[in-house]
Amino acid sequence: MGIVSGIKNLANEFKQFALQGNVMDLAVGLVIGAAFTKIVTSLVENVMMPPLGMLMGGVDFSNKWVILHPAKIADDGKTVLVPATTLKYGLFINSIIDFLIVAAAVFAVVKLMNMAKRKPPAGPVSTKECPMCASTISIKAKKCAFCTADLPAVA
Repeated sequence: MGIVSGIKNLANEFKQFALQGNVMDLAVGLVIGAAFTKIVTSLVENVMMPPLGMLMGGVDFSNKWVILHPAKIADDGKTVLVPATTLKYGLFINSIIDFLIVAAAVFAVVKLMNMAKRKPPAGPVSTKECPMCASTISIKAKKCAFCTADLPAVA
């Protein structure tokens, strides 16, 4: 009986944890972030890079690499025994552009969210400073509780 109640308690704790606002916000953020990353990758690969490559003389960055070690081919001329070792710097350039776009978009969203947050209106003043001892006292006080100085009336 003790094991069953322990499992129920653990399940209730997990349910409470999983349904907290922060966990759900994180899950939603991850899903939206993954979808946003796909959109940005498509934007870079299919919209931005072709014109950029054209401006640079027909360069397609995704097909840019340097062969560090050539492939080893079998005597039949068709079978690859060891694939070539390549440095794919073009794909790296695409990834850097992806990152910069995602970072700029996230920055813009955070900036907009911070601007949208309204500062709470200042509440009524409830304290004042004693002119004799500089202690913080109630605005309604007629005598300072710290130095016992008589205070001027508040208008």
